[in-house]
Amino acid sequence: MKNKKTLIICLLALAAAAACAFYFMPEKNEKVPYSTFYQEVQDGKIEAVTISDSKITFNYKGGKSNFYTENPSSPSLKETLLLNGVDIKEEKSFEEILSLIFDGIFYVIFAVIFLVVFRKFISPNTFKTVHKTGVTFNDVVGMDNLKKDMKQIIDILKNPSEYKKRGIRLPKGILLEGDPGNGKTLFARALAGEGRINFIPAKATDFESMFMAIGPLKVKLLFKKARRKAPCIVFIDEFDGIGTIRNYSGSAIETENTRIVTALLNELDGFTPNNGILVIAATNSRAALDPALIRPGRFDAKYTVPYPDSTTRKELISLYTKNKALSPECTVQNLSDLFKGFSCAQIESVLNRASILATQNDRTEFTIKDVTEALKEI
Repeated sequence: MKNKKTLIICLLALAAAAACAFYFMPEKNEKVPYSTFYQEVQDGKIEAVTISDSKITFNYKGGKSNFYTENPSSPSLKETLLLNGVDIKEEKSFEEILSLIFDGIFYVIFAVIFLVVFRKFISPNTFKTVHKTGVTFNDVVGMDNLKKDMKQIIDILKNPSEYKKRGIRLPKGILLEGDPGNGKTLFARALAGEGRINFIPAKATDFESMFMAIGPLKVKLLFKKARRKAPCIVFIDEFDGIGTIRNYSGSAIETENTRIVTALLNELDGFTPNNGILVIAATNSRAALDPALIRPGRFDAKYTVPYPDSTTRKELISLYTKNKALSPECTVQNLSDLFKGFSCAQIESVLNRASILATQNDRTEFTIKDVTEALKEI
């Protein structure tokens, strides 16, 4: 392999040397003074010329050839030749040829880089298919009514023909609204795990790009993959980041947003009851979403994921303190009262921070004081 590469390099070097030698080979043509050449052009004796950067090679009428003269680079020379019926051929200089070669190489490299970058932005790997989410409804605390409704929807998703006989179709979309940290993403993952179906997660930032029209392409790519992986759940987090009310102000950002919303509308309208795709969108603000996007027939079900109530908080505290050491004063009831109005994520974060503070003070158990200190840091 090494000898083969060496041979190729040697052959290329010889070819380059031969080309240079040919180009710089001494001329065998007979030189004619420019004044004589110009007069003979006027007299109609010259049949054809070849103009290069430094010289003019020419042939006389009647067959005499291999003559040349210096090229004065006169702006009127070409016109004079044409007026006297001389055939003209122009040769590019060696420098011009090199310039063209390097320009060509530059454009090829630029095109390759552009295609690689463009391919990266619309790569099929942008949206990963999760075959096993690893969570079920047993891992989701609370939301009992929502779980009950979702179990039936999963059954429709997996057995569409049975429900079709009863005139029941699968909802095209489900909208989950609620403040951050209350388990919208966990619930969507648990739903896929409960039904043992494919899960394709996406978020608003996945559709952003420095190039216009990439966002709508990614929407089409997402749903194309979903159709191949059906039955599946498509989960779009931060939905208000791409599904906002359309604004026709004409700005580039608003134009791109309008195209993304339109692409989503087209995909949702293209669904049939038996295609096995359920779209779950999570948002912090339903009011910010385009009305056409969330109307019935596109998002048929809308649920609010609330802050945990007293019963749910107690279950969460039991779950988050399973492997933690608590002082006797840190009863589930006391902690539940402290966490009133807190999200699931905030409760977990405070309990974790309280454990860290206890460890920093060489204690194995955290106290109410540690919890109070952790609450100040939120």
